[in-house]
Amino acid sequence: MFSIYILTYNEELDIAACIESALLSDDVVVVDSYSSDRTVEIASRYDIRVVQHRFESHGRQRTWMLEEVPAKHDWIYILEADERMTPELFQECLEAIKTSEYVGYYAAERVMFMGSWIRHSTQYPRYQLRLLQRGKVWFTDYGHTEREVCEGATNFLKETYPHYTSGKGLSRWIDKHNRYSTDEAEETLRQLQQGSVNWRELFFGRSEVQRRRALKDLSLRLPFRPLVRFLYMYFFLGGFLDGRAGFTWCTLQAFYEYLILLKVWELKHMPLPPVDDSAQQGQADETTVDATTLSSSS
Repeated sequence: MFSIYILTYNEELDIAACIESALLSDDVVVVDSYSSDRTVEIASRYDIRVVQHRFESHGRQRTWMLEEVPAKHDWIYILEADERMTPELFQECLEAIKTSEYVGYYAAERVMFMGSWIRHSTQYPRYQLRLLQRGKVWFTDYGHTEREVCEGATNFLKETYPHYTSGKGLSRWIDKHNRYSTDEAEETLRQLQQGSVNWRELFFGRSEVQRRRALKDLSLRLPFRPLVRFLYMYFFLGGFLDGRAGFTWCTLQAFYEYLILLKVWELKHMPLPPVDDSAQQGQADETTVDATTLSSSS
């Protein structure tokens, strides 16, 4: 058996269905980032554990979860609130953990959007590391998301999981990706200044994950990125085969790329706000007072 950890923040619309899909495991833990809606209330109705930790970043949240939240089993599956565990995937995971050859397994998502599976324009299969051996995998930050660091070999699962990426409405999707674009802009600028394209992995990478990451590094350097991304997804990948949902998805992704470009421009050209010397002096005075008070108290 393996434990299932569910990451949440304001997921009252999705959390019940997600938990119910995860109850195939005898150890389900909701790791909440202090939601302000009814997420914790709803999760607490189930016979599972609910813990809370202040969100810092995606990578740090996952690493904290793996290091600090006790698990009943040595293997853990990480589930997002808008994703679902399926019986077929669960059974394959049970078979996978019987071997000690690998420390982690990637699973491919099926993006569900506007009531349809967006198979073509989402670069299916897109893999995420979901099943991992405790103590052998942790996470670092990359843009608005995270990247895994594995102490050992990894493999791929055949079964997929559904990802209801806009289950809370398009307004929520746009608001979320507006926030994401800020982190992506900072990572993009860092990559442009310090990083490079790994051409070997782009053409000869051993896995889809390596090739996709090298392709992302290349895409950061392309002119007219939003237009290129739309044409690539809609025509080259076959997004037109996904119908109206596919066209909408490709348009939103191009818009997201444009937001990132705008925020990169801001980082490079917009002046930083002036430093208020008087405010800094005031803070220094307060620090001196606090230090004096502490000293006298002791």
